[in-house]
Amino acid sequence: MHQGRVVYGAIEEVVFGHPAAAAIVAQMDRLGTRRAFLMVSGTLNRQTDEIAKIKDALGARCAGLFDAMPAHTPREAVIAATNAAREVNADLIVTVGGGSITDGAKAVQLCLANGIDDVDGIERIRVHKGVAPEMTAPDVRQISVPTTIAGGEFSAIAGVTDRATHVKQMLRHPLTVPRATILDPAITVHTPEWLFLSTGIRAVDHCVEAICSRETHPYADAQSVKGLAMLADALPRVKADPADLDARMDAQIGTWLSMGALAAGVPMGASHGIGYVLGAAFDVPHGYTSCIMLPAVMRWNARDNAERQMIVAAAMGFPGHNAGDVLDAFIRSLGMPRSLADVRVSPEHFDAIAEQAMRTNWIPRNPRKIGGPADIREILLLAA
Repeated sequence: MHQGRVVYGAIEEVVFGHPAAAAIVAQMDRLGTRRAFLMVSGTLNRQTDEIAKIKDALGARCAGLFDAMPAHTPREAVIAATNAAREVNADLIVTVGGGSITDGAKAVQLCLANGIDDVDGIERIRVHKGVAPEMTAPDVRQISVPTTIAGGEFSAIAGVTDRATHVKQMLRHPLTVPRATILDPAITVHTPEWLFLSTGIRAVDHCVEAICSRETHPYADAQSVKGLAMLADALPRVKADPADLDARMDAQIGTWLSMGALAAGVPMGASHGIGYVLGAAFDVPHGYTSCIMLPAVMRWNARDNAERQMIVAAAMGFPGHNAGDVLDAFIRSLGMPRSLADVRVSPEHFDAIAEQAMRTNWIPRNPRKIGGPADIREILLLAA
């Protein structure tokens, strides 16, 4: 008999297929907010007119703008954005960009609510040993216009990197999830191909690790299987024709579905756990960590969850095939990196990666039990 608990998060709306600028204005009207603080991609701001169009649409309701969030959301940039948002008395944060900006705004919400104005203060709000501390709930909330497809805009979790220790730390509060997410495929055409497609594999990773989890359930499966099928169909179409907005829209909806299981309490596994370490310690882009680790994790897990892996292969259009092989071929077909060597992570680092990965939240939830760093080293060797 299935047992579980599905918590419906604080997302109020998902708007898809409408131009971002008009949709942001409509959301501010709905929410009754007057002072939007824009946290946006620096590249989009400097090299396209997309941010100017949004600023023009908002007019006097644009209170300020921050466009200096680096990859992996370092603490220093979070504090800089927090102080800027506090200075202009923002009543809403609007993000336009990739996952690092989305996560950064989630962290800013918590910093604003809890009076944090320096890097060390983030220690007070971060998750310790899997437990989020008591804190004041954010009242300056967020709406998100994602330009990549890793899916963080559907999650109440943020990853923030402590540059002093090169460790990505988790922040979590139910109200940090954006109140609304706006999926506009047209704004994603400026995203570099490698970034759009690799974050698409991140979304594939959400689907696959959810389907293969020992803790999944039919509600989560319905979203993960459909999301995986949509992503498997859409990503090659985007690769073939970057101007195909229908394909981009399908990839965005597949990503939305990919986050359903996680929101419904289904944990991720070793691909995510090891990926956190590769991102924080070696600056490997999030999407690339999934491109490299997911097939290796599937092969290592196959001994214990072959039946679930069959669902993955079938959803991707290859019933009866080995899921690790299907994923490997799919990722290669998109031109993505497939080994740790491709991202300059060599075997001399494997012991340190394994030790650090053991301390992440997802390793204990991997479907095949990981008994210690030696098991993680086996997975890393499969990805070498």
